[in-house]
Amino acid sequence: MDLKQLEHFVAAADEQHFTRAARKMNIVQSGLSASIRALEQEMGAPLFIRTTRRVELTVAGRVLYEKAQGIIEGVKEARRAVAAINGLERGSLAIGTCGSLNAFFDLPLLLGEFHALHPTVEIKLCHGTATKLMDKVKEGGVDLAFFPLYEKSREIVSMPIASDTLVVVYPVGHRLEGRQCVSLESLADERFVDFQPDKGTRRIVDRAFGLVNISRKTVLEVGDVQVLLDLVARGFGIALVPHAFARARAALLKRPKLGIATLKKPGVRWDLVAACSGSAGDAQSRNPAVAAFTKLLDKMRAGAAAA
Repeated sequence: MDLKQLEHFVAAADEQHFTRAARKMNIVQSGLSASIRALEQEMGAPLFIRTTRRVELTVAGRVLYEKAQGIIEGVKEARRAVAAINGLERGSLAIGTCGSLNAFFDLPLLLGEFHALHPTVEIKLCHGTATKLMDKVKEGGVDLAFFPLYEKSREIVSMPIASDTLVVVYPVGHRLEGRQCVSLESLADERFVDFQPDKGTRRIVDRAFGLVNISRKTVLEVGDVQVLLDLVARGFGIALVPHAFARARAALLKRPKLGIATLKKPGVRWDLVAACSGSAGDAQSRNPAVAAFTKLLDKMRAGAAAA
């Protein structure tokens, strides 16, 4: 049986007349009669008592009528629910973010604009390291996540948010003081303060040293960039961080001073991305809220680029 057969059956039961039911369903009377006969054959029982003036339900017909009404109403409710999701009248949006985002991108502002446009869409926000967020994106635990891209993957599609270079930060009085540009090779014997291994920036730095076959000594591992910079300033070692973090720290007059040196070309890039699972457009087609959010994201990126 299909839904149309049930709709034809219910219409005939309500109208108690095949011709009037056919007009109600906007089909020819012979088509409605054929549809009901096919339904009766599938049910294995007559559903109507037919007379020249009217039709009445049989006992089997009355049983099917109650069930058919529930099925038809359930399908209508399902259609309304899907329409509400597509129209962003309901639904949810799960976003993942890392600690390095706020220096480059105003996520609360973007979420505020999205909520103002779609107040009935539930927003879920989680915080994590780049590796954990990458896994959540791949597994569908979040719809979209912001993190430093430390490796490419066919399982995700990423949109660039910000790009920076890594620079060397060191304590005042360090041997690098006065040197504006250094090579990775020249840092081989240094003691490093670094992020924890599952942080995106740490993965980027490890890969950069691995490409030039240099092992290094990491004396302290932390999860917060401000703690890392404080430890460097206190003389525990040097570190590689995005230039934006180093510049922001240099502007803080009440914190211990840091020196900054750039890396010789080609340097090490640091890219912040917004990542979704699958190929381009997959996440947007699965969840209309993602499409609406990324549209706002594109608008904000375009505004920032024009400023």
